[in-house]
Amino acid sequence: MGALKKLLVVAGVIILLFVVTSFFIPNEYSVERRVNINAEPSEIYPYVVDLKEWQKWGVWFKRDPNMKLDYFGPDRAIGMRSEWVSETEGNGEMEITQLEHNKRVLYRLYFPDFDMGSSGVVEIEPMGQGSIVTWRDEGAVDNNPINKYFALMADGMVGPDFETGLENLKVLVENNG
Repeated sequence: MGALKKLLVVAGVIILLFVVTSFFIPNEYSVERRVNINAEPSEIYPYVVDLKEWQKWGVWFKRDPNMKLDYFGPDRAIGMRSEWVSETEGNGEMEITQLEHNKRVLYRLYFPDFDMGSSGVVEIEPMGQGSIVTWRDEGAVDNNPINKYFALMADGMVGPDFETGLENLKVLVENNG
């Protein structure tokens, strides 16, 4: 009994530290990556403004070829929306909220399984011989300690997918240009 009691006390202290530490973790998170693409913004923009084109470069679509995708609203315009259902990548919705032709696409993401959302932008800046494409996503979580730890680790979890997606976009644009 003594060993079991010590084990329970240690487990309790660890859980307490986990919860107390979460109060000091910010609720907000931001993930940002960029890539240099040897193309003009007008050559890149069509792959970003059309959510149907994201299937060609987004890593989540490549990881689950059985993902069920539906599109709603006007094509390549504010209000265009995609919804997906995936056993391996989760379910979600994405909607274009603002556009600046050949410069930026702003979007809203929502993950119903977690009742969590974020907003993001893909920006395209001309730079000498090519363009810099920046992909940024930002959000906030509630005060649930598990969600706050997610916010703390968001960059490490999502950042590599952004890097791979941008590299896929680079290859797609440069090989089609």
